[in-house]
Amino acid sequence: MIRIVTDSTCDLPLEIIKKYSITVIPLHINQGENSHRDGVDLSREEFYTQLPGYNPSPSTSAPGPDVFLEIYKQLADENVQQIISIHISETLSTTVNSARIAAEQFTRIPVTVLDSSQLSLGTGFLVEKAAQLAEAGKKIEEIVSSLQGVMKRTYVFASLKTLEYLRRSGRMNFAIAKFGELLQIKPLLHMNMGKATAHRTRTQKRATQQLMEWLGEYAPYEKLAILHAGVLAEAKALHKQVLSFLPHEEILIVQITPVLGAHLGIGALGFACISKE
Repeated sequence: MIRIVTDSTCDLPLEIIKKYSITVIPLHINQGENSHRDGVDLSREEFYTQLPGYNPSPSTSAPGPDVFLEIYKQLADENVQQIISIHISETLSTTVNSARIAAEQFTRIPVTVLDSSQLSLGTGFLVEKAAQLAEAGKKIEEIVSSLQGVMKRTYVFASLKTLEYLRRSGRMNFAIAKFGELLQIKPLLHMNMGKATAHRTRTQKRATQQLMEWLGEYAPYEKLAILHAGVLAEAKALHKQVLSFLPHEEILIVQITPVLGAHLGIGALGFACISKE
């Protein structure tokens, strides 16, 4: 029996996590002296409601190797024979490194650690695929090979309302962030194969146009979802515009985890998708 472990940045809906018995390890959102486990101690709705008033701004942290060791031990106790641990891109977080350290130390059953090369549902779609292949009786080598092929076709891209949260979180040079705010630049983020690139436009309208251009470029799709940070109405409006890209499958609308929202800020809006082969 193969089981899948991931982290809370994967943004998979709870029903999918339960369906495939996926184990989700929470990252931490730190606010002042308080630390919350992502998805456990703090709901997404609470976080986005409170985010504008947080002072100091929230920071985030990855779980240490000891947390992964404990999870791997619990799964071995349940007679799981092999584990695949799939996590947010190492270009964005040290989470996958903690998993690697734990996997090297854990000797009871084999643990294969994979860098998803993605974030949010870009990771989540890969986790779901791994769980489906494991349920179908595929071997570890087959699952890993399949996922490596899917990674190349997986994209996440989004527009941000503001650079303020990236500036506050220290994930962007302060001067550049300040310059962007003065010019009212609308930043766009694009992620594929572990490479995060930043783009900028002058208006929200042009930012949305760029999202739609990318969406057209990578079509047709086998998976497509809308991601948002506290702007459900905008996400629903976008949903109506993109139904033709995946007419026979559900296009999910997912509010991104607070761990990502702390850096991207309220108003982030975009897509996670897997292009067809």
